[in-house]
Amino acid sequence: MRDPAAFHRDAIAHLRAEIPGRAIVAASGGIDSTAAALLAQEALGERSRALFVDTGLLRLHEAERVQGFFAASHLDVEVLPAADRFLGVLAGVADPEEKRRRIGEAFIRLFETEAERFGADSLIQGTIAPDWIESGGALRDTIKTHHNVGGLPKDLKLKIVEPLRDLYKDEVRALSTYLHIPSPERQPFPGPGLAVRITGPVTAERVAIVRKANAVVEEEVERRIADGSIARPWQYFAVLLPVRTVGVQGDNRVHGEAVSVRIVESSDAMTATAMGVPMTLLRTIAERITRELSGKVTRVLYDVTDKPPATIEWE
Repeated sequence: MRDPAAFHRDAIAHLRAEIPGRAIVAASGGIDSTAAALLAQEALGERSRALFVDTGLLRLHEAERVQGFFAASHLDVEVLPAADRFLGVLAGVADPEEKRRRIGEAFIRLFETEAERFGADSLIQGTIAPDWIESGGALRDTIKTHHNVGGLPKDLKLKIVEPLRDLYKDEVRALSTYLHIPSPERQPFPGPGLAVRITGPVTAERVAIVRKANAVVEEEVERRIADGSIARPWQYFAVLLPVRTVGVQGDNRVHGEAVSVRIVESSDAMTATAMGVPMTLLRTIAERITRELSGKVTRVLYDVTDKPPATIEWE
């Protein structure tokens, strides 16, 4: 990447030239969209309005955490509660591409409503190069549709503006450091949220299960990072599988869900390596998940597949 200061200067000038009116900004709480929102706030001032949508598909305490993150980044963001809307459009849907399409459309329809209230005709997103490449851009096959790219409806009423479109993840992190965004090493979280960490249908109950399992993985990995026993991974999370498996609880047979743990190393999200971690860490994660989700999860697996051939997220 060229000098972050030069990119920052050019991006501000480009936003001012491209958006003569008002714009809303999709702020997910991740580094990409936060950097885009800060650029918009600086370039447009009161002509921009950043929105964080609580989809009901967030990690444990995510809404509270991102509000603190926005405040620390000196970014003004409005929170929109929309759990019922998103769970409703996902009802009965198991296909991962259809999930992403429906989530993308739900976001857009919500943003269109808010844009009309604000008098805006542009939507600023934190789309980066891997998003549109994996969604089938640059004459490539679609690997997976990113909700903010391939999930956009054809009758979109808003002009999409993507100031980070040509940057890769490591370049965005260099920019975030320049912009004084705190904790730029925070792991990425998918825009569709826990919906793509649930293989198969999405229900409120299954969201609650994967949310708890994911929290256990994050807590135990971060404990090992803090004590120096492992290096910081690129991502570490839990996935709820579309199978049920037999287990034992006391002297009784139980039939519960299966969870896969994913811990990977990467530099730009285009490729990734499954991380070799201590077996003691994996055993602790498995013991906690099956105990804290007793009767609901009966088996925990570890995903050792690199990218390629797999993607980092399961869906």
